[in-house]
Amino acid sequence: MLTEIYCLRCGQAYPSVGLPYCCPACGGIFDDTGTWNFSPVDADLPGIWPDLRAFGWPADWPSISLGEGNTPLVWAECCGHQVAFKCEFLNPSGSFKDRGSTALVSALAGRGISMAVEDSSGNAGASFAAYAARAGIKARVYAPASASGPKRAQIEAYGADLVLVPGPRSAAAHAVSLAAKQGATYASHAWLPFNLPGYATLAVELTRQLQQPPGAVVLPVGQGGLLLGLVRGFQSLRRAGVVASLPKVIAVQARACAPLWSLFTTGRLAADEAPTLAEGVRVTRPVRAEAVIAAVQETGGRFVLVDEADILLGRDELARRGLYVEPTSALVWSALEQTLTELPEPVVAVLTGSGLKTLPLV
Repeated sequence: MLTEIYCLRCGQAYPSVGLPYCCPACGGIFDDTGTWNFSPVDADLPGIWPDLRAFGWPADWPSISLGEGNTPLVWAECCGHQVAFKCEFLNPSGSFKDRGSTALVSALAGRGISMAVEDSSGNAGASFAAYAARAGIKARVYAPASASGPKRAQIEAYGADLVLVPGPRSAAAHAVSLAAKQGATYASHAWLPFNLPGYATLAVELTRQLQQPPGAVVLPVGQGGLLLGLVRGFQSLRRAGVVASLPKVIAVQARACAPLWSLFTTGRLAADEAPTLAEGVRVTRPVRAEAVIAAVQETGGRFVLVDEADILLGRDELARRGLYVEPTSALVWSALEQTLTELPEPVVAVLTGSGLKTLPLV
């Protein structure tokens, strides 16, 4: 896997030492082909690690795990249909980010990194802080001052330094980039490719739990890493003959901040950043935007938007079914209402973050 990571702009191979977040030569994005060869591994490993190793993860790097993955798949009614809700909010730190963080922090440990910085609206920072604590790596997280209070408290509880940045989410990204320019190791969940195989394990898990591939998957999208990893996971399973086709992917954004929807529908990456309750998808310039768009197109899926007024309605509908999630996760409810009649079954909706991470909302 490591030998196949290159700069998408100039083609330079990923360095053999350190963990640069972008290409030292041209500033481009590092990625691999995504054509991982899935081969089941018979190993006594924690969490998602048997599946992560099945995608070719380096065996000589440590497995920094908190028992992530294997989250419940709960069936519930929506608009007269049965939908399988994948409870990723029941991962160790309370969000799907743990699938990526177990891989990313293991990469840090494998390269001997002792201190790293990250930026986040909350969930990625909390997950990174948790796994960094597990690995004995000092963490510093830059977050918007408006980030949810429980998420900020969670980050600090793990022993990470929390730097609150005034202004929108993009201001925190700018602040961490300055730290990176000054020499800090930037463990970016957006720029680095190491979390993507972790997200790909969701494809294996869904296929195993359903005993077939989903017909469609509905999920919130900010940077789009989960979506990209998920689709690459299903592509690998298809190449291995485990599944015959890809599920249709419905990517959901808040109307207040929907750059990927704009790129998908108009060909232009709009950078509007209005306030939204769905803080987890408030990303104006997704790093891998083109790859995310291509992944959705390959599945025959599309992007949908959710109005602010519908976010809490969706949260409440999910709660009445015993699923207590944060507003970002609740985007899927409105998306299901908009698309269910066109989706092949079985339909899976990914619930990405816990409702316990948010302050009480009306």
